[in-house]
Amino acid sequence: MRHLPNILTIGRLLLLPFLVIMMMVPTAWAAWTALGIYIVSSLTDWLDGFIARRFNLQSSFGTFLDPIADKIFILTVMLTLVGNHTLSGLWLTPIILILAREFLISGLREFLGPKNIQVPVSNLGKWKTAIQMTALGFLVVGDFGDTVLPYTVEIGKGLLLIATGLTIQTGWDYLRVGLKHL
Repeated sequence: MRHLPNILTIGRLLLLPFLVIMMMVPTAWAAWTALGIYIVSSLTDWLDGFIARRFNLQSSFGTFLDPIADKIFILTVMLTLVGNHTLSGLWLTPIILILAREFLISGLREFLGPKNIQVPVSNLGKWKTAIQMTALGFLVVGDFGDTVLPYTVEIGKGLLLIATGLTIQTGWDYLRVGLKHL
């Protein structure tokens, strides 16, 4: 548990309450602070995996915690975007689809794990994650980002739609593999 990748993963989870608080404060300084926390947290997501692989610091604890921390992080950000009304109405649909896919794939992995069947992350899945995290970054800063880049929320929503499409595709790919073993 003392390996740097695990510390980064735990750090990402510890930053989450501060991110949520900043996302709920409707001021420019809070939005930009939230974006900063979000970017640092997102970078630790990439960095913990890179360090673990590069320096052979993979551990059972990290293998268990990292994907759970990723899901907790992303899903909390999405639910906070709903809570602060950045996303509402029909824009709840992408959130529901992404949440449903995450639960489905987690359940599938839980089912296949004891059978020693692993479903590796595809390149499309990596693209989905990158686009989703970028979309959420735009949405975290929200309308306060318009001072730097016009249509910040609209860009975030557009990228969220793309990420949702990739989410559906990768979810179907995982499900297709899993159905062979049911």
